[in-house]
Amino acid sequence: MASFFSKLFGLSGGSEKPAEPAPGKTESYADCLIRATPMREGAQFRLAGSIEKVLPGGTKVRHFIRADLFTSEQDAIDSALRKGRQIVDEQRAALFADEAQSRSV
Repeated sequence: MASFFSKLFGLSGGSEKPAEPAPGKTESYADCLIRATPMREGAQFRLAGSIEKVLPGGTKVRHFIRADLFTSEQDAIDSALRKGRQIVDEQRAALFADEAQSRSV
């Protein structure tokens, strides 16, 4: 019974594994490669992914993780690809304008 309440209220003592990226899907969009990499958190999946662009001097990567959780891995993948397209559309030139090879957006 105590185990039930520990899990219910998050008092598991840190025995749970940290979130791990699940295998995802990639999509080309506006000269970028959007990679959906949902993170498994217990029985759910957190929306996460990256946006990559090959530029002179190397490939730049922008990672994103959002608070959205899904019960289906496929729903998390679809939403990550949609969110990646939205980020590219909104930030267009500024997304890769800085010198950082990799950063979060």
